[in-house]
Amino acid sequence: MSYRIALNFEDGVTRFIDCKPNETVADAAYRQKINVPIDCRDGACGACKCSCESGSFRLGDYIEDAMSEAEAAQGYVLTCQMYPSSDCVVNVPASSEVCKTRQSEIEARIGEVRQLSDSTISLTLESQDIGKLHFLPGQYANLVVPGTTQHRAYSFSSMPQDNRVSFLIRNVPGGLMSGYLRERAAPGDAIRLAGPLGSFYLREIRRPVLMIAGGTGLAPFLAMLERIVASGGSPFPIHLLYGVNRDSDLVETERLQALIRALPGFGYDVVVVDPGSAQPKKGYVTEHLAAPQLHDGEVDIYLCGPPPMVEAVAQHLRERAIQPASFHYEKFAASA
Repeated sequence: MSYRIALNFEDGVTRFIDCKPNETVADAAYRQKINVPIDCRDGACGACKCSCESGSFRLGDYIEDAMSEAEAAQGYVLTCQMYPSSDCVVNVPASSEVCKTRQSEIEARIGEVRQLSDSTISLTLESQDIGKLHFLPGQYANLVVPGTTQHRAYSFSSMPQDNRVSFLIRNVPGGLMSGYLRERAAPGDAIRLAGPLGSFYLREIRRPVLMIAGGTGLAPFLAMLERIVASGGSPFPIHLLYGVNRDSDLVETERLQALIRALPGFGYDVVVVDPGSAQPKKGYVTEHLAAPQLHDGEVDIYLCGPPPMVEAVAQHLRERAIQPASFHYEKFAASA
């Protein structure tokens, strides 16, 4: 038996390690060739101080000079004295380069390319190594555009299954990746993938959750919801606001309907900017942030969309004097 520990470095790189029973996180990291900052190994210097974002553990002996009671109460840990009793997420205040680790890189092949709408392409990659690819739902990977040395960043839209993983790609006129997928991609083509990356990921669910997606910003939420279903569901309600410009931009609604059936307490609303939309909710998502979904601020908000949408939602919350318990967001912009 072992526990899976996600180490999130300050440069956005995440590495997963396995920690044996009665093994410290620091020792487990070193065993797997990740040099988390550490000096004394006996809880006296504080050099290995990190924060534990989720999971349970016990701490061994350490002195007040290394970590105060107030810091421990805030979730700080000394990895040289941290003995996990569940899977954990640990934030390391150092770059992955300093800790002598780097992104995982795998060679995958295209399994399927589907044009879901004029604005969205679904890409499925497959590889035996994908079964070994560990990431937190919501994170992204860098995909190297075949035939070039350039890469583009895309959020995983599924968790690994049967050595396959998927992405939602915005179809950008003149876009390097979307142009390749539209015009030249074929099953079996090789694509190099590096990751996982990013601090936008699903945290432990401790209160109601509001997810807000703009366009292909739906991708990380599909992965998050898959993980919630696989882990047995949520004790709190989860609501998704999915905003697009036109009805024709809507994608993956069948997956969302399947998630409603599989996940009690989950619901979603579609919001379409086009005033001629057939959808009942029209305009921008800020016009449809209803009080029941905001729970008087006792809510965790996750937002993924283009920068103007992210900024508009943040401004809207400020104007309504709503301070959510947590607010996690990721902005994305198209690259030509």
